[in-house]
Amino acid sequence: MAAAAERRAFAQKINRTVASEVRKQVSREYGGSPQLSKKRTGGTPSVPLSDVVDPLDFEVYLANHPPDSECEALRKLYDFPPDDIEILYEPRECRTLEPAAPEEGKLDARVRDALKVYTHDWVIVQRRSQKLSTAYTPITSERQRQRQNNLTRQIYELDETVEEKGCAEEQEDKKRASASMDDTPRGSWASSIFDLKNSAPDPLLPNLLDRALPEEMDRINEEQRRENRHPHILALYPAPDEDEAVERSTIPEVPKEHFGQRILVKCISLKFEIEIEPIFCVMALYDAKEKKKISEAFHFDLNSDIMKNILRTQGGHQVPSTLARSAIFSITYPSPDIYLVIKLEKVLQQGDIGECCEPYMVLKESDGIKNKEKVDKLRAQAEQFCSRLGRYRMPFAWTAIHLMNIINSMGTSERDSDSESERKGTWNERKKKAIERLSVGDEVCGFNSFRPATLTVTNFFKQEGDRLSDEDLYKFLADMKRPSSVLRRLRPVTAQLKIDVSPAPETPQFCLSPELRHVKPYPDPRVRPTKEILEFTPRDVYSPYTSYRNLLYVYPKCLNFSSRQGSVRNIAVKVQYMAGEDPNQALPVIFGRSSSNEFYSEGYTAVVYHNKSPEFYEEFKMKIPGNLTENHHLLFTFYHVSCRQNQATSLETPAGYTWIPLMQHGRLRTGSFSLPVSVEKPPPSYSVLTPDVQLPGMKWVDNHKQVFTVDLVAASSVHTQDPHLDKFFTLVQVLEEQSFPFRLKDVIITESNLESELKSSMGNLRLAALGPAVCFCHQLLDKLILLIVRPPVIGGQIVNLGRTAFEVVALLVSQIHRTLEGSQDQHGRNALLASYLHYAFHLPSDMPAQLNSSISHASSSSAYQSATLSRVTGRPSSLNLARCRSISNSNPDLTSTPGSTDDEEVQKIMGGKGIDRSHSWVNSAYCPGGSKSVQRRTQPSSNTELRQNNERSPNRISSYMEGDSSSAQPRPVAKKLLHEELALQWVVSATPVREAALSQAWFFFQLMTKSMTLHLHNSERLDAPRVQRFPERFVDDIAALVCNVCTEIISRYLKDAELAERLNSSLAFFLNDLLSLIDRGFVFCLIRSYYKQINNKLPKAPNPNVLISLRMDLIRIVCSHEHYVSLNLPCGRLSPPNSPSPSISSTTSQSIFPPEEGDQHSAQSPLQPRH
Repeated sequence: MAAAAERRAFAQKINRTVASEVRKQVSREYGGSPQLSKKRTGGTPSVPLSDVVDPLDFEVYLANHPPDSECEALRKLYDFPPDDIEILYEPRECRTLEPAAPEEGKLDARVRDALKVYTHDWVIVQRRSQKLSTAYTPITSERQRQRQNNLTRQIYELDETVEEKGCAEEQEDKKRASASMDDTPRGSWASSIFDLKNSAPDPLLPNLLDRALPEEMDRINEEQRRENRHPHILALYPAPDEDEAVERSTIPEVPKEHFGQRILVKCISLKFEIEIEPIFCVMALYDAKEKKKISEAFHFDLNSDIMKNILRTQGGHQVPSTLARSAIFSITYPSPDIYLVIKLEKVLQQGDIGECCEPYMVLKESDGIKNKEKVDKLRAQAEQFCSRLGRYRMPFAWTAIHLMNIINSMGTSERDSDSESERKGTWNERKKKAIERLSVGDEVCGFNSFRPATLTVTNFFKQEGDRLSDEDLYKFLADMKRPSSVLRRLRPVTAQLKIDVSPAPETPQFCLSPELRHVKPYPDPRVRPTKEILEFTPRDVYSPYTSYRNLLYVYPKCLNFSSRQGSVRNIAVKVQYMAGEDPNQALPVIFGRSSSNEFYSEGYTAVVYHNKSPEFYEEFKMKIPGNLTENHHLLFTFYHVSCRQNQATSLETPAGYTWIPLMQHGRLRTGSFSLPVSVEKPPPSYSVLTPDVQLPGMKWVDNHKQVFTVDLVAASSVHTQDPHLDKFFTLVQVLEEQSFPFRLKDVIITESNLESELKSSMGNLRLAALGPAVCFCHQLLDKLILLIVRPPVIGGQIVNLGRTAFEVVALLVSQIHRTLEGSQDQHGRNALLASYLHYAFHLPSDMPAQLNSSISHASSSSAYQSATLSRVTGRPSSLNLARCRSISNSNPDLTSTPGSTDDEEVQKIMGGKGIDRSHSWVNSAYCPGGSKSVQRRTQPSSNTELRQNNERSPNRISSYMEGDSSSAQPRPVAKKLLHEELALQWVVSATPVREAALSQAWFFFQLMTKSMTLHLHNSERLDAPRVQRFPERFVDDIAALVCNVCTEIISRYLKDAELAERLNSSLAFFLNDLLSLIDRGFVFCLIRSYYKQINNKLPKAPNPNVLISLRMDLIRIVCSHEHYVSLNLPCGRLSPPNSPSPSISSTTSQSIFPPEEGDQHSAQSPLQPRH
């Protein structure tokens, strides 16, 4: 009753028949057939309600019918703006003040390619009015509520409720007054409300009968209509159901560097019972469950100024970047078994670890007066060791902090608010948040939402000299979670470490990146910085690299000198990055530790006193130079360090040498290495060989056995560390630089075998690990696209790799989708690939300079010829129209672009030949099912036929000549258009590749549309007539492609409904995009072709409702175009089309609306041949 009372009086009398009731009525009338063509009661068949009329030749009609002067004021409403499409080149946002690039100097090809990808501007194609489309600006319930907040309630006289009067006399008077008005029409407004005789008159309208000019009155009315007008006139319109809004499409997020949940650790103080020497600290994150170190090491110094002065003479200048005492750790995969491990070191002294730790475990601060002499003596000894052995360290103590204890004890501060916010928003947003939360384990532990905590750690354990490895550490960490006697046996060291642990802010100030670059904002360089600590994820992170990073981490593990003759007991390993074999060629690329220089040319491991088989735990962080050559290597020198204070004894004595060549066969060498150690210095030219080679005349420790173990880990966005990816990039580099011959493992790459090796490496890309493939997907896709549009030249012959490259792209995209199902939208579009298409993809501007020069050199000696007949991708005969004279880049054999040929005869043909699409197979008579489809051309009815035609079609070999056919001047370069190649290769692809392409059709459709847009922009054709923008052969390829996709939708809608739905939506968005790029009449023909294929299937379909739903989804997506009103020609005066089954009413309608003069062409279907 309350709802009825709120309705207005006049609204209660309106017919409330809704669309669902109309559909039910039509369904009952027409027997439920999908075609709705026969009535259940019999009778003469009427016009099928689902029949499609022939579309109008849109462009011809607009050219022949300029808008009238009356419609000129509505031009913004009905006309496409001339600058509808815009190309934006947005610079990439750099997180740091300094550019992420190596130092100036010579760069190798791999680094140059990486920098080109990571520094190229975002290329964004957008339509200016795109925000008006419901696809990108959806009408949601939340948005409608926000609009309604500012609406003023409109109150009318009829909406005012009459107050109930309690007096009986007033009720009787009202009845008498209403009964006396017999002459009032029944149901009128006056008779049902009140007596006109007793009503007050309305105020007179001033100037009602004054004379006024019509123009002036229109102006006044227009001004009054604009007063107090609400900007959102449809604010009361109910929002559509979110699950039914198939036209929704979101703009992907900008690619950015990956970060997990971040925590901020501030180191405040470290105090011992006695202070006699400097203590050095290093912390890192470890995952005890995965048994992996998940962050790089963070070195910090909490010593007092007095202790720092003891080592002032040993160290160099203290750079501000090494004075950090706070660090930000990133955790992508949270786990309840993550520990913050803190290790303490001290300057090397004479004696084992137990002896050196004894004073800290025995002496107390409370006994300061009693032990003053002992403390002074120990301090004096420490100063002597620091002055002589200041560069060497020894293990001291360690502790671990269980991060889950912090979260459980402090609780979360934002979990409740987050859960409240997650209940709001759209269904897709809630689903995305849930997937992201589960993917990072947020339900297990939230490291970004706990309350800040200040911890005081007092339980330090003395390091055991024979238990320094990471394996021993994982055992200790496992024992910390349960009562065990193992840790009780470890002697504690009395100390107090005070730290703060809190969630890291989103934009921290005074922060340094892992490469020591200043992260924005950085207001004052004099402030003590905070370091970002690089994360080592225990599992792959599927996030593309977006910035330059080229770091190398060296982890010496163990050494076995038990059989080494001589007094070699206090062993230190010196690590150097060598650019050559001369000792002066050690590069200063090793990152300094705490309170030191920023970079060093050498680093030392800690020394375990009197141990001939020590274990190591150090991490040496290095930056890889921008020009990595085969002479670059790591040199390990083993020293015996003398701890005695005898000045006559040499401080360090060389005990062995070994090395690791860093670059071999075009790959950066990483992983675990077990190496032999030479007693003598390596001979000349040793850097290009491995120590495993037994060089003559050299003496080796333990008869050339592998006695030293070291791990190399690279954190690089340049080197993939995957053999299949590395081989592909290396061969492309050899091809671009023409660096023949090149040794690749056991194969010598020459011009004769480069093509086969390159095709083999492209085929093996499907075997690459998905983690590196996703990380380098921007570079990988760019290289594959380059091979498609710029066929390489090998030995003066152009090699066509378009088909192979297309297959690799299709399989790679499909593999990424299958693995990352959680990062897809409702249409099955992967977020990573969508962001690549929207921001990173751009057409190759020019070929590399090296390749250009090599081609020019080759062209001066001989004309180009096709290397082999097998390289020619023939267009199947089913795609050959009677236009063989037209030149198109979609033909892989031809290298000329439309309009770029210099052949006079071809220019005359193309110049005098307009683009007449009446001969296209998509016209009404030649479309699928048309009466003359076989007479004009063979329709590609199936992909099997396409492939068979492709195999048996004759190969057309192009001489790649430019200019007149009699000229001997060769064409200098082969160029193709990406969208034309994609359309062709998709149509003629084999079964496995076709399946992969169909499963991710959206990717190739968006790739085609962006390529088409960029091509029009680069060739300055955006202002050209739409019928002249693209060649006819490419238009036919699109028509064939749409036909094939529609056939696949019809054949799969029952056995694979999800794929059919994704195919349908991908095709719909593709047609939506084509409306802004190509002949709109042609797009309408494609829609009509789609409809006819669906309608032909409906009578025999076992479940026609699914096809009808797919058809409605397609038309809904197409109609979500921002220029939907313009596409309907609101100011056009069109003649009605011929009825499919003429009747008296249709004949009468045609006689009522005769065609205007000059409409002879518009009265005829644009799909019929024109004579």
